Amino acid sequence: MAPSAEDRLDLPMVGERQSLREQVADALRAALITGEMRPGVVYSAPVLAAQFGVSATPVREAMLDLAKEGLVEAVRNKGFRVTALSDQDLDELTELRRLIEVPTVVKLAENPATADLEGLRPIAEEIVRAAETGDLLAYVDADLRFHVGLLSLAGNTRLVDIVRDLRNRARLYGLDALYRQGTLADSAREHLDLLDALLAGDGKRVETLISQHIHHVRGIWAAQPPPKPAK
Repeated sequence: MAPSAEDRLDLPMVGERQSLREQVADALRAALITGEMRPGVVYSAPVLAAQFGVSATPVREAMLDLAKEGLVEAVRNKGFRVTALSDQDLDELTELRRLIEVPTVVKLAENPATADLEGLRPIAEEIVRAAETGDLLAYVDADLRFHVGLLSLAGNTRLVDIVRDLRNRARLYGLDALYRQGTLADSAREHLDLLDALLAGDGKRVETLISQHIHHVRGIWAAQPPPKPAK
């Protein structure tokens, strides 16, 4: 069944550099990030496959991968529904990130010379450039690499895996709106400020910056503003 004009997503044609399954999954994640695929809407694998120009099989496989990440859920005989997150869901994910990331990052400030913090600066600059140009996919990719790279300096791979999963479960729905408002670049520059504070060994400022950054990201996750963190 051919998609109607209002249902058609702006999806790319896929090639052969990655497996079709991986390419389709990446493209669908991008559509989730930019808000093209909307929470609560059911998407048919054959309809999406027609837009990609591939068979339905790799699309179904990709959707099953996204379902394992909690991004979509299977709807019997219909397709896959984009999962919606409540404010409570987002608040709980935010609290978990604070509990894990704040003390971990603050600890890095105790011995900044022993960690390759300066090696993260090019990635932080990538985040700013992507924010300034509105390249949302590049922004999300660089943002993930920065935070994973930063947490990896603590040497706990399980911690990194947990935070990566938390980030996957809470999508950055509001990036396009922030870019149009001209405020996405401000959020992006927080990464450079955080690096400077870490390199200076200023643990108090690091704690303030990483807490504020996670709070700001919570605001990106949903249309409703987050509750202010307790002082």
